Amino acid sequence: MPAQIIEENIQKALESVTDDNGEALFSPETISGIVIKDGNVGFALEISPDDAPHAKAIQKKAEDAVLAIAGVISATAMLTAHRPQQPQQNTTPASQGQNTPHKPAKHIIAVASGKGGVGKSTTSINLALALKAKGMTVGILDADIYGPSLPRLIGKNQKPQTQDKKLLPIEAWGLQTMSIGYLVAEDSPTIWRGPMVMSALEQMLKDVAWQGLDVLIIDMPPGTGDAQLTLSQRAELAGAVIVSTPQDLALIDARKGLNMFLKVNVPVLGLIENMSHFICPSCGERSDIFGHGGAKKEAEKLGMPFLGEVPLQMAIRATSDEGTPIVASKPNSEQAKRYLDIADNLLASLDNAQVEAPSIIIE
Repeated sequence: MPAQIIEENIQKALESVTDDNGEALFSPETISGIVIKDGNVGFALEISPDDAPHAKAIQKKAEDAVLAIAGVISATAMLTAHRPQQPQQNTTPASQGQNTPHKPAKHIIAVASGKGGVGKSTTSINLALALKAKGMTVGILDADIYGPSLPRLIGKNQKPQTQDKKLLPIEAWGLQTMSIGYLVAEDSPTIWRGPMVMSALEQMLKDVAWQGLDVLIIDMPPGTGDAQLTLSQRAELAGAVIVSTPQDLALIDARKGLNMFLKVNVPVLGLIENMSHFICPSCGERSDIFGHGGAKKEAEKLGMPFLGEVPLQMAIRATSDEGTPIVASKPNSEQAKRYLDIADNLLASLDNAQVEAPSIIIE
C-alpha cells in the first residue's frame, strides 16, 4: 500500500527547513495552499524580500524536505516575497503615458477565448510578432498556469535569470517573453489552487523586468474563472481580443469571455475567427470544416470590430510545433500576411477604444 500523505506532515517538514545559521525559514503563517494529488504535492511559501536573491536555493530546500516524505512523488513550491506597499507619489503631466514600475507596457492587450482548443496561443504569438513587424517593442506573457505553451511555440525552454530581484524575460524572435513553463518542468503537473495561481500571475506581471514595451500581449488562460478575472482587474488592460472558431458551440463560449470583459469595464477590441476554413495543400480545394463567418456575424451583431480570419493550414500548425512561428520564420507568406492585417486592424481598434467599454446587450 502506498504511504498516505497528510497535510500535517508536509507542514512539519517545511517548518523544519533551516537556513545556514540553523534558523527556521518558514513558520505556519508563511506556508499556505498545500495541495496533494496522487503523490504530487504543491504549496506556497512567503519569504522575506531580503531573501529573494536566494529564492532558488530556498525553493530547493523546501521541495527536498517534502520529497523526503514517504509517498511523495513530486514537490512544487511557489515562492512569494511582498514588500509593504509604498504611498503613491503624485504624477505630473510629463510622466503620464510613460511606463511605471506597476505598468509593464504602454498598452496591455489580453488575447482570450471562452474555451480551449481554438488556437488562441498560436494566434497570440503570431499577433505579437506581427505587431513587432510594425516597428513596436513587444512582449508576450503566457498566463496559462495549467497548460503553458509559449516555450514550445518559440522553441525555447530555459530558466530565466534574475537582476535586481526581478526575472529577466527570455528573448525570442525579437520578443520579450515570460511563461510559468520556464519555471516548472514541461512534464510536471501543476496542481495549484487559486491563491497560488493568483500569486504566480501577480509575480509574472510585476516582478518581470520588461523593458520599454509598447505592447504586452497576455495569452490568457481559456475560460472565465478566477485567473481571468484577476488579470482583467489588475493588469490595467487597454483592451481584449476574443479568438473563436466559426461554429456555434465555440461562439457561445466566446460570448461568455466577451461578457466577462464588459462586466469589468475592459474594452473588447475585436474578434478573430481562427480555423476559418481549410485549403487542401494537394488540390487547393477549400472546405469550411467548422463553418465559416460565424465570428464576423457575431461581431456585426454586437457592434464591435471584426479583426480578421485565419485559415486552418498545415504551415501554421507545423511552424508552431517546431517553435518557429510563421510570422517570424515565413514573413512573406500568405499566412503571415493574415496576421499582419489583423495587427493593423487591432491597432486601429486600439486607437478608437474608449476608456469605458461600449454598452452592449448580450442575448
